[in-house]
Amino acid sequence: MKKFLSANEAVAHAAAQAGCVVASAYPGTPSTEILENIAKFKDTIKCEWAVNEKVAVETAVGASMAGARTLTAMKHVGLNVAMDPLMTFTYVGPLGGFVLVSADDPGMHSSQNEQDNRNLAKFARALLLEPADSQEAYDFTLKAFELSEKFSVPVIIRLTTRTSHSSSLVELGDFKPAPHPLLPYVKDIRRNIPVPAFSPTQRMNAQKRTAAMEKEANRSKFNKVVKPAKGVKVSAKAKGLGIVTSAVAYQYVKEIFPDCQILKLGWTNPLPRALVAKFAKSVKKVLVVEELDPFLEDQVKAMGIKVVEHKTELNMLELNADRLQNLRHEILGDVPKAKAKKVPEGLPTRPPVLCAGCGHRGVFHVLHKLGATVTGDIGCYTLGAFPPLNAMDSTICMGASIGNAAGMRKAGLKGRICAVLGDSTFFHSGITGILSALYNGTPVTTVVLDNRITAMTGHQDNPGTGKTLAGDPAPVTEIADIAKACGYKNVVKVSADDLGGLEKTLSTAMDSGEPWLVIAYAPCRIAAKLTKEGLCEVDPEKCKACGACFKMGCPAMTRGAEIRPGAFQMKIDPNLCAGCRQCGQVCKFGAIKRVR
Repeated sequence: MKKFLSANEAVAHAAAQAGCVVASAYPGTPSTEILENIAKFKDTIKCEWAVNEKVAVETAVGASMAGARTLTAMKHVGLNVAMDPLMTFTYVGPLGGFVLVSADDPGMHSSQNEQDNRNLAKFARALLLEPADSQEAYDFTLKAFELSEKFSVPVIIRLTTRTSHSSSLVELGDFKPAPHPLLPYVKDIRRNIPVPAFSPTQRMNAQKRTAAMEKEANRSKFNKVVKPAKGVKVSAKAKGLGIVTSAVAYQYVKEIFPDCQILKLGWTNPLPRALVAKFAKSVKKVLVVEELDPFLEDQVKAMGIKVVEHKTELNMLELNADRLQNLRHEILGDVPKAKAKKVPEGLPTRPPVLCAGCGHRGVFHVLHKLGATVTGDIGCYTLGAFPPLNAMDSTICMGASIGNAAGMRKAGLKGRICAVLGDSTFFHSGITGILSALYNGTPVTTVVLDNRITAMTGHQDNPGTGKTLAGDPAPVTEIADIAKACGYKNVVKVSADDLGGLEKTLSTAMDSGEPWLVIAYAPCRIAAKLTKEGLCEVDPEKCKACGACFKMGCPAMTRGAEIRPGAFQMKIDPNLCAGCRQCGQVCKFGAIKRVR
């Protein structure tokens, strides 16, 4: 059986084929589609969106301890949140196979950093596999459950944006999803409770396990020497060069260095040192090509193997064929430098922008008008930092907005301060923030932009939506109830499309000297299918070309006729307008009306 699959889809199919019983994750690009595709196998896999990555890993740990094969997935920064349970679980060790998929984002296509989670895998003493394409993502995931049970070790599968979202033909074999039988659970406090009395033994066992895994890695078919294909001309310089590489970097190496011997590593932690040493002896020079950190190169050098030094930058941003061509030009000198690609002239730029009708826009418009210092968070609303809204001052990580605002207030920063985060982010890590601020008497105003969906990653459900990942009905958790249960006395819900109500509420809250939680509610227009809820229109007779509506940054608002130098009447694109009527509220001349 063959299917055209992305690596994310391939992982989901492999989990089903391997008999995964429980899968838990928090959505985050580029990993989101893994659980969304696992949900297609909900008859055999119990799958769920957890409120954050730490809970997802803890759920997977519990399932593994009960003897079930389990999988958890997250983007690279999500693993930071999950490291606490993972670092201890490496001592305890899985019973049922435990697979964690970390999807890194070189080039930061949708992330605030580009950390290389191979370092965290080594730090956690986990077994690390790095697929180079969708077929390997399927094969490696199948094997990962077996390896996890064989060595009683968490297995991390590291994908990157390029592998996660690239599709190719995958041979699935005899595809028959079915839950793997549970391994018998046995109460064992010496194994499952790492207190000081037992931890030293567990630490020693982890060290012995690493040595055993390295022996297996040296003979694993996931690590192989790839020689030039028949018919490829091999120059004298290329003949003596051996390249050590892994993951998607292998695809670029194979394209640009087809005449060199390649040691392709798929199992990279622990490093198969004997295999690397043998390969190094078979060539005159060793070059290491990898994406982001010199994870492999540093270890190869530590073995005493001399590695070719080069000036071509490889350890920053996403790799591509042009960068590898420049590397070949530098080392072998038999190809020209890659020409810099120019953007064709005349093409308009399209920076990211909040959707037409998005409720976040009104909140940021008001906060900017009120002159607030706004600590932001991770989500669509991060776009509130950019012109013309210019309303956000910081973005660090999930849930950081509240602590950042509290820290600014504690440090003595004067003026209005406001923390802003989304509903899914509030459930993920905002609850502890508001609780801490209240407990420590810090007068922080927190605005929850409640659009009842996890919007940025593709409209996934969360505890406030009333549905689970599998589509089953679920209790709706009200943010206001949580805030009141924490002890907040000032909890207000206001429409995010009501600019007057927002201004009155937010100015009162930020000037009160007390903790407030404001819920600015407006459904995500796309998720709620409200993109055509209404239509607004500009009356050219009344429009004075003041530009106030244009400063809202709505993509539906465009320039019309120039009535005086530099002053344009506004027009509303009927194909984009969602009928939110925010623009009409900022027009002092009554030039904008709703026509449908």
